[in-house]
Amino acid sequence: MSEPLWTREAFVAGAGGTPQGQVPDAVLGISIDSRTLQPGEAFFAIKGDRFDGHDFVASALENGAAVAVISADRLGGLPADGRYLVVDDPLEALRRLAVAARQRSRARIVAVTGSVGKTGTKEALRLALSPSGKVHASVASFNNHWGVPLTLARMPEDTDYGVFEIGMNHAGEITPLVKMVRPHVAIITTVQAVHLEFFESIEGIAKAKAEIFNGLESGGQAILNRDNDQFDLLLFLAKAAGVSEIQTFGTGEGADSFLEKAARQPGSSSVQARILGQNITYKIGAAGQHHVVNSLAVLTAVVDLGADLALAGLALADMQAPKGRGQVSRLSMDGGVASLIDESYNANPASMRAALAVLADAPVSRPGRRIAVLGDMLELGEDGPRMHAGLLEPIEAAQVDTVYCAGPLMHHLWQQLPPQRRGHYAEHARDLTERLLEDLRPKDVVMIKGSLGSKMGPLVEALKSEYPPADETAAA
Repeated sequence: MSEPLWTREAFVAGAGGTPQGQVPDAVLGISIDSRTLQPGEAFFAIKGDRFDGHDFVASALENGAAVAVISADRLGGLPADGRYLVVDDPLEALRRLAVAARQRSRARIVAVTGSVGKTGTKEALRLALSPSGKVHASVASFNNHWGVPLTLARMPEDTDYGVFEIGMNHAGEITPLVKMVRPHVAIITTVQAVHLEFFESIEGIAKAKAEIFNGLESGGQAILNRDNDQFDLLLFLAKAAGVSEIQTFGTGEGADSFLEKAARQPGSSSVQARILGQNITYKIGAAGQHHVVNSLAVLTAVVDLGADLALAGLALADMQAPKGRGQVSRLSMDGGVASLIDESYNANPASMRAALAVLADAPVSRPGRRIAVLGDMLELGEDGPRMHAGLLEPIEAAQVDTVYCAGPLMHHLWQQLPPQRRGHYAEHARDLTERLLEDLRPKDVVMIKGSLGSKMGPLVEALKSEYPPADETAAA
């Protein structure tokens, strides 16, 4: 039998508070969602923007929660026979437990931030480090004020390598998170025009991303994108933060880890690179130049963390793009098969261009078409209209045959499109559904992308419902 995640004594000491009721001797996991909670896990009743976890404590206990971590001022309204850890604030208790998890761990830790590519890089690190030891990494995009401490609190004591994704929308958000994580290696994938609604300039975004240096362990490495326009600023900020070892990755030989050659095939890439002076050839089991470039940072971190570089390169062949982030499905329909590239999780100008580049690489057998279904990119501030209209150039470069647009911001692109490229425009994504279902033909390749708020995901599900996938591969 494996060791519990936390003993009762260590859990109470880490989270703080007062036990009440029959709290068991072991906690097997940590949950903040009563619907997915497994028996033996601790349930933290966190109050969010839409829901208050205290409303689901009874359900969590019925589902077998070892203990519910609750606020003292809510105890009176909860089942009297419950198993509780009574605290000042459950989110603060989760943060305290996260700090305790980091303090007890001997794992080598890497943290990733950046405007684009955080989750893909995190997943590549998970794969690349796995042959060298036990890896713990965040699930999905748990990169915010509750996701990071939740991931830390879930880290087993015997973890060899910890991989953490850290995100932000505003200045000041990364610092408290990275000080919990205390990484030995920090990666910034790139800095792009994202969340401009909350920043005066892209330099402001770079400064916010550079907060990741504030929690870097003494003697740790910072890994920076040499090709990024904000490299000089990030280099200065890293040095100003006292980072003594700064490494670079990029497509040119001026970087410490650089690309020598890359060949893109449908659904994958073959790469030759030089990583901190070592030559390596490897395959990435996902399409896209962005994965190729970020793999250089991944393998640089592998060396820094003391893991096996050759085994890491072999492991990247198993890389797959997750749902909403480039997952590819083959849609069965009368007369053949169409391909769907699901990029519906989120969007900004940089990731939109990357997704269009993946669409460009997708092989199309005529009379099949390359189809882009694009929803608004949000949080761009006053530059939003210009940035949407500016997508015409990558659309033309990708040789996209037909474009569907959803949202008021995408109307600026719609107005720029030549008539032969126009598919359909709607104010809301849901109003594209019927037309898209009618228009899709065998041999088409359709890519769907937009910010979460533009609600492009239901279009993906509508296509899958109408044309059940023949198989699903993650190849973008």
